[in-house]
Amino acid sequence: MASLQSTPTPLRPNLHLASHATTQHTLPPITVRFPRRRRGGVKMSSTVSESYATALADVAKSNNTLDSTCNDVEKLEKTFSDPKLLDLLANPTVEIRKKREVIGLISESLSLLPHTSNFLNVLIDSNRIDLVKEIAKEFVVVYNEMTKTELVVVKSVVKLDSQHLAQVAKHVQRLTGARNVRVKTVIDKSLIAGFTIRYGGSGSKLIDMSVKKRLEDITTHVQQLEI
Repeated sequence: MASLQSTPTPLRPNLHLASHATTQHTLPPITVRFPRRRRGGVKMSSTVSESYATALADVAKSNNTLDSTCNDVEKLEKTFSDPKLLDLLANPTVEIRKKREVIGLISESLSLLPHTSNFLNVLIDSNRIDLVKEIAKEFVVVYNEMTKTELVVVKSVVKLDSQHLAQVAKHVQRLTGARNVRVKTVIDKSLIAGFTIRYGGSGSKLIDMSVKKRLEDITTHVQQLEI
């Protein structure tokens, strides 16, 4: 990420991830690299999210907890899909103390790592908690780059068993030559039956084995015959 190679700007002077921790462990400081604005404009929320995601990934890498932190981030993405929770934490009229209490409850219920929990408090202090879902998505991208991992999204009408998912992972690994493959499953009733496999940069490649796709192909074929 060349755009992140600008001069590091701390979130606040001497801010450490351990500054909110209740444990005795000393965690490394978190430094966020904010990209400079470019002519023509940029989506600042996206670049800021990348910066925060990279900062969290760097801390996780230094602690040898990349995989565990990635699991934490996936939990957070699901938790913050609740708009009421996000609205509460992003509300400027709610006291910081109360927000931290909520973060503490979330961290305990999800069994988050200390630095993941503290990272949420950093977002609270920096008024960036509204970007937490974007940061979660960017973190997965950074994680995949760091670990040479290919993300595969499998959509199906019903939950596929682990054996089928393992076969999908091996197939994609052969196609891409990736060192590792992570499979994310999504239930999609609109497929009628079968499944789809999406992989590649930003999910650019698709293998569609769904009944819905077959029906669409038949419909298109019939329409072409009628022309």
